[in-house]
Amino acid sequence: MAACSSNSNMRREEQTEEKKKAREKSAKKRSKEEGDEGDEGEEIFSFKDKAAVDEEEDDDLSDSEDSVYSGLEDSGSDSDDEDDDDKDDNEEEEEEEDGSGNEDEEEDLKTETQQTGQTEQKKTTTMKKKKEGKEVTEEEKVNEYEHDSSDEEDIRNTVGNIPMEWYKDFPHIGYNLDGKKIYKPIRNKDELDEFLDKMENPEYWKTIHDKQTGRDIVLSDEQVDLVNRLQRGQFGDVNFNEYEPTVEFFTSDVMIHPVTNRPADKRSFIPSLIEKEKVSKMVHAIKMGWIKPRRVEDDSKGRYYDLWTGEDSSLVAKHKMHLPAPKIPLPSHQESYNPPPEYLFTDEERALWDQQDPSDRKLPFVPRKFSSLRQVPAFPRFIHERFERCLDLYLCPRQRKMRVNVNPEDLIPKLPKPKDLQPFPTTQSLVYRGHTGLIRSISVSPSGQWLASGSDDGSVRIWEVCSSRCMKTVQVGGAVKSISWNPNPAVCLLAVAVESVVLILSPSLGDKQVISATERLLSGQQEAETTEGEGPVSWIETEGEELNQGIHLKIQHAKAVQQVAWHAKGDYLASVMPDHSSHLQVLIHQLSRRRSQNPFRKNKGLVQCVSFHPIRPYFFVATQRCIRIYNLVKQEMTKKLQANSKWISSMDVHSSGDHVICGSYDCRLGWFDLDLSTKPYKMLRHHKKAVRGVAYHRSYPLFASASDDGSVIICHGTVYNDLLQNPLIVPVKVLKGHEITHDLGVLDVTFHPTQPWVFSSGADATVRLFT
Repeated sequence: MAACSSNSNMRREEQTEEKKKAREKSAKKRSKEEGDEGDEGEEIFSFKDKAAVDEEEDDDLSDSEDSVYSGLEDSGSDSDDEDDDDKDDNEEEEEEEDGSGNEDEEEDLKTETQQTGQTEQKKTTTMKKKKEGKEVTEEEKVNEYEHDSSDEEDIRNTVGNIPMEWYKDFPHIGYNLDGKKIYKPIRNKDELDEFLDKMENPEYWKTIHDKQTGRDIVLSDEQVDLVNRLQRGQFGDVNFNEYEPTVEFFTSDVMIHPVTNRPADKRSFIPSLIEKEKVSKMVHAIKMGWIKPRRVEDDSKGRYYDLWTGEDSSLVAKHKMHLPAPKIPLPSHQESYNPPPEYLFTDEERALWDQQDPSDRKLPFVPRKFSSLRQVPAFPRFIHERFERCLDLYLCPRQRKMRVNVNPEDLIPKLPKPKDLQPFPTTQSLVYRGHTGLIRSISVSPSGQWLASGSDDGSVRIWEVCSSRCMKTVQVGGAVKSISWNPNPAVCLLAVAVESVVLILSPSLGDKQVISATERLLSGQQEAETTEGEGPVSWIETEGEELNQGIHLKIQHAKAVQQVAWHAKGDYLASVMPDHSSHLQVLIHQLSRRRSQNPFRKNKGLVQCVSFHPIRPYFFVATQRCIRIYNLVKQEMTKKLQANSKWISSMDVHSSGDHVICGSYDCRLGWFDLDLSTKPYKMLRHHKKAVRGVAYHRSYPLFASASDDGSVIICHGTVYNDLLQNPLIVPVKVLKGHEITHDLGVLDVTFHPTQPWVFSSGADATVRLFT
C-alpha cells in the first residue's frame, strides 16, 4: 500500500509540472499575439501607404491559411498540434492510472486541459482572422461582402451624404473611422498641366475625380463598358436577356391546392376592438341625427310615368326662349266624310296618286264619301300620323323670327342721283380700228391729243384722239404686253414692253420744241459709271431701221416684262418681271443717266404690278394677295394692304396719293383709304367675270373698271378734304360695246387727262372712246 501511495504522489507532481509548463507556453503565445494585434491595430486605419502595409503583412504571415469564416475545422494549425499533444498526455495518464481512488483527480485534469485547449482555439481563430495568407480557401472566395460597394457612402470618409463644397475652404475633406481628419491630396495642377495631361495621358478620358476622397480614379474596362451600355439605354448586366419568355407564376387554370396553406390568424376569429369603436361612433351619430340613413326609393310609381304631370303651363310660357308648338292646320273639305264631288279623285288622279312618292303627294290620303257618319271606319294611319307629329315637334328646330316694322326704303343708303354727279362718260363716240390681234394695253399722252395702243399683232399704233386717225404704226416684232406714255409734258416718249425688252420710243408728234427736247434727252452723253452688258439689264442704242421708226433705246432684261410704269416726273421707269424663282422681279431704270437698279434683295410673293406715288417718294408693289408700300428714301416698307381677294390683276393710285383701287381676277374691286385702314374701305362686286383693269381720273372724281364680261363700269368716287368724312362711292354707268372674244372682254381702261372721257381696249382688236 505504501508503494502505491508513493507512486501516485510522484505522478501528481509530474502532472502539476506539466501543467505549469503548458500555462507558461500559452502565456508566452498570448503576449506575442497581443503585441501583433497592437501593431496591426495601429495600421488598420492608416491609408497613407496601403501598399507598404500589404508588404509588411505579407512578411508577418504565418503558415496559417484559414479564412475568417473557416472556424476550427481545418487542420494544420498550431492549435491542432497542441490539442494532439494534450490528448496523448491524457491517454498515457489514463493507461497508467489504476482506476482506484483517482477518479476525481482525473476529472479535474480533464477540465483543465479542455480549458487550455479552448483558449488556444480562440487564440488560433483570432490569429486566423488577422493573418491573410497567400493561399485563399474556397469559403473566402464565396464571401458575399467582399465586393460589396455603395454609391452613397465611402468607408474611408465618414462625413455622410452632404455637399462636399462645404469643405472647399478647409485643408481636409472629411474624417475617417477614428475621427481623424482626411487631408486633401496636394493638387497644384494648373490649366497647362491639365492640358498636357489630357494630351499625353492615354487614360485621361476614363479618369474621374472623386469628390469625397479628393482622388482621381481610373475606371476599369468593365466599368467603362457598363457606362456605355447604360448610356445606350441597355441593361447593366451583359448576360441579361430582356426578351426571355414570360414565366407565368399564376396560371389561368384553377389548381386543387392553394398557393399558400398558411393557417388563419387568431385575429380573424376575434372581434376587432377598433372596428367596434368605429361602429359605436357611427351608431351614436345616427342617433343624434348627424348621419342621415339612405332613403329607400319608392318604386310604386313604376318605370313609366307622364313626363308633364306636374308641369305648369304658365311657367313654361314665362320662359324667355319658349317657343310654343305650331298648331295643326284645321281639316279642309277633302277630309270631310261627305266631301263635294269636285274633291273626289277621278281614275286618272287616283292612278297618278298611286304612282307618286309619298313625299311628293299633295294629300297623304284619298278623299272618300260616306252616306252617314255611322259608316265612317277608323282612320288606319292614326298612330303613324300622331307619331310623325311628335317627331316634327321633337326633331324640327323652331326659330323665333323678330318682325321689324321698318320701311324698306329706309334700308337703302341715301345716294345722290346720277344726274347730279355729271359729267361722266355715257355713250360710245369713236372706235379705233386697225389692229389685228387683241389689244392688251393703251395709254394717252399728257396733252390728251394722242393715244398709243399695243397689240398682240406685234405693232404699236399712235392715234389722234379727236379723229380716230392712225398717225403712226411701229412694228416691234413681238406681242406688246404693256405701253405707257411719259407723264412729263416737256417730252414725247413711249415705253413699250415687248417680251424681255423695254423699248424707249419717240413718236416725233406735236410741237417742235417738245420733239427737240426729246432728242436732246435721248442723245445725252452716258456717264462713266454706266456699264453695258453687265448687271441685271443692258442698255442698247439702236441703229438703222429701228432708229428711223423712232426706237432710240433698248433695255434688255433677263425675263419677260409684263408691265412698265413711269414716275410722275418722267425720269424714272419701273419694269415688272413676275417670276417665283428670281429676286429680280422689279427693276427701276433712270433714263437721264441710263442706269438700272434692283430695289429689293428679295421679293415676297409673285409681283403683279407696280406704281409710283404721284407726290411722295413711295412705291406701290402689288403681289397676288396684298399691296406693299415702300418708302424709297428710308428704304423700308411703311404699310401692307390686305386686298381680301385671291389674285390681284391691276392697281391704280389716286392723284392725291391717299387712295388706291385694285382689281382682281375673282370679280372684285377694292377701294383702300390709306389713312383709314390696311383693309379695303369698300369692296365692289359689280362685274360678273374677272376685272382686268382699273383707272382713276386725274382731275374728275371718277374711276373705271374693265372686265372680261365686256363691260366698263364708271363709278363716282368723291374724296373729301375733311379727313373725318369717308369717300362717297356711287356706280353711275355701265358702258358696253366690246365683243367677248375667246372668253376675254375688255383688257385695259384709261381716262383722258383733261376731259371726262374714257378709253377701253378689248380682245376684239378695237379701242373705243366713251364720252
